[in-house]
Amino acid sequence: MGATYIGRFAPSPTGPLHAGSLVAALASWLDARAHGGTWLVRIEDVDTPRCVPGADALILQQLAACGLQPDAPPLYQSQRNALYQTALDALIAGQLAYPCGCTRQDIALALAASGQTRSRHAELVYPGTCRQGLQGRPARAWRLLTEILKENRPVAQTGRAHTATDLIANSNMIWHDRRLGAQQQNVAQAVGDFVLKRADGLWAYQLAVVVDDGAQGISDVVRGEDLADNTARQILLQGALGLPTPRYLHVPLVRGANGEKLSKQNGAQPLNTDQPLASLAAAGLVLGLQVAAAGSVADWLAQAVPQWAALHGRTETAHP
Repeated sequence: MGATYIGRFAPSPTGPLHAGSLVAALASWLDARAHGGTWLVRIEDVDTPRCVPGADALILQQLAACGLQPDAPPLYQSQRNALYQTALDALIAGQLAYPCGCTRQDIALALAASGQTRSRHAELVYPGTCRQGLQGRPARAWRLLTEILKENRPVAQTGRAHTATDLIANSNMIWHDRRLGAQQQNVAQAVGDFVLKRADGLWAYQLAVVVDDGAQGISDVVRGEDLADNTARQILLQGALGLPTPRYLHVPLVRGANGEKLSKQNGAQPLNTDQPLASLAAAGLVLGLQVAAAGSVADWLAQAVPQWAALHGRTETAHP
């Protein structure tokens, strides 16, 4: 590959792993091993009210039972508040982030007043209400400015200088996914200015994941395709923070009987680590792997790595 490969699996400790999360973990582990790289585990516990005590230890035990051992101790997002604040401060200083006083109801009413509707599961596009100031309302959150028109304000970045228009005026993100192919999304139109720090003081997923991927030197993000829609926002935020963009590969999902993504919310059962070979075999089938009878977890994984390399060994150039 040339450049150093560093991948990661980033579960939220809201409960034990299930069959769907094993698919994502296995895919990221296999991709790292197929490229002779480093595989990390990051515990994404930034949303502390949803975290279950002890779930992080259970997740690590489940991974170990399936032979998926990280190459370094896990990183916990809950211990990285200062790093996220530094990133937000840089965006504020560059006039790329602003305080917002809107509730979800405010946004819904503003969209309805403009004749806009949204379909089920679609984003609630932020209409830019607080871009010009809070208008007497208290600040509830911080948002990234996704579009700046007719402005040319200097933005300080590490090692180089940009202007706000260079970074943000074009929010139409184009990138290549190693499985899904060419991808495109206009963030300003599809999402609008998105939250970086929530009204309750907790850090938003988009900021935390971008800062951590940059700090850990992640070269390749391998994750479930339900997260593909986040990619454009993350690429935009990476540019605003002067961070490199990893390569992306979004893998198939395990779906429940109702066709929805298998998740804790729709009754996914905890991963059965009493039979790790059966669990790995089921995950492998979702990923297109046909591993012959294996006598051990190590044997199964040893057979799976070259199969994965044959399917996904060639990585594309990262987004510039």
